[in-house]
Amino acid sequence: MKFLSRQEELMLLTILLLRSDAYGVPIREKISELTEKYWSIGAVYDILDRLTRKGFVSVTVSEPVKARGGKSRRYYRITKRGHQELEEIRTLQDKSWAALKEAKIEES
Repeated sequence: MKFLSRQEELMLLTILLLRSDAYGVPIREKISELTEKYWSIGAVYDILDRLTRKGFVSVTVSEPVKARGGKSRRYYRITKRGHQELEEIRTLQDKSWAALKEAKIEES
């Protein structure tokens, strides 16, 4: 297992939340809303590119969009590998929190 960075994990979860509307601007808006932090569009695309290179995200290019001056949109979807990585990181976090809880009980 390769560990996901917190930003990569948040990005994957955001793509899952947005489903078929997962392209640059809505991703940035949703992740900013969830984290209550400003995310530049460049930071978002940097993480998306990294996730794509790792095979955790796939990209589909839309037909040109008139409202965008004829530019296409890049839609992102989580791959099977991406889902597996999210599950593995969740399992690791659950185990870590459970161990911490046990340790606190023993200290009391």
